[in-house]
Amino acid sequence: MSQPTPTLPVRSVPEAQDWYRAHLGFEIKWHHEGGRIGGVARGECAVFHREVEGPIAPVVLWIFCEDVDGVEADLRARGAPITGPLGDTDYGLRQFTVTDPAGHLLHFFCDL
Repeated sequence: MSQPTPTLPVRSVPEAQDWYRAHLGFEIKWHHEGGRIGGVARGECAVFHREVEGPIAPVVLWIFCEDVDGVEADLRARGAPITGPLGDTDYGLRQFTVTDPAGHLLHFFCDL
């Protein structure tokens, strides 16, 4: 088995894919317009976006990074909204958080 691929609800797949490319450095991998779903990836991390109507319940993702400090610097340079600062936790992680336009929380982390 490999890593699971989460599906995040969004208002617009193309807009979500563009945002993930511009602010998080993901590549747009595919978009099925009729199915209202698409995928992006960066390294081994893949995320699907699915268009929905109605309220969007935010999803929480934990994304492991070998070099979380380097990833934080890269995302900050891309203008990603860092909503939780880089730091060490009392539960043994070094992490920071980005909130995407749909309200999904992406916790980037490594073990201490």
